[in-house]
Amino acid sequence: MLTIGEFSRLTHLSVRTLRRYHEGALLEPAVVDESTGYRYYAVEQIPTAQVINRLRELDVPLGDVQRILRSPDPGVRATLVADHLQRLEAELDRTRAAVASLRRLLRPAPAPIEVELRAEPARTVAAVTDVIGESDVDAWYAGAMAELQAAVGDAVTGPPGGSYDNALFEQGRGQVMLYLPTAAPPGTGRVHAATLPAAELAVTTHVGEHNGIEVTYGELGTWVVENAMSVAGPVREVYLVGPRDVSDPAAWRTEIGWPVFRVT
Repeated sequence: MLTIGEFSRLTHLSVRTLRRYHEGALLEPAVVDESTGYRYYAVEQIPTAQVINRLRELDVPLGDVQRILRSPDPGVRATLVADHLQRLEAELDRTRAAVASLRRLLRPAPAPIEVELRAEPARTVAAVTDVIGESDVDAWYAGAMAELQAAVGDAVTGPPGGSYDNALFEQGRGQVMLYLPTAAPPGTGRVHAATLPAAELAVTTHVGEHNGIEVTYGELGTWVVENAMSVAGPVREVYLVGPRDVSDPAAWRTEIGWPVFRVT
């Protein structure tokens, strides 16, 4: 048997940490002396202690650590770890996007964006429309796009686009529409024919991944205000180049179009 101090040195876990693992029922000593309260560990517990330490370094919740340790099924353990790693990767992506946005915002002299005023005619498209929360946009987009592509197939006549109601940004929930241009919009499942109304748009292009697109939105909004215009309707996006085209986010191109009218 090893004293808690000896076990600490062998596992590089502090005595305080080992006591906390014991209290949390993560790693109980092999023996606890009833008269002194001293904890003693077996050599066979060293690998378990090291596994717990690695999992906690990855911020795996205590409940998941317990389930991983107690599950006799290697497949279940692997799934629990994989699920947590996927969450970590998503958090890392969000962190990278936030850092990129901050760097862009803190540039001493940001280059002015290019804006085009464009008259868009009304047109009919194949669309999926829903009222959703802002935090659900990414998951909703993936499902809606898959349905549209399956319904339209090779009959698509241009890049996909979306229309986003002002309430989505102002209140965190609003109507969204994802569409594919096609000459004969089908009606199947959630896919239906919809009309994009004619509009005068102030258009700019966001370069790169969609995380951080709010910076381009802010720059376009500044241009609209400085040119004595006002927003008149849901913002539109056109996905000129996206994940369906290339895997490198640096190559993605998203047009942002704000319906506008001139303030007199």
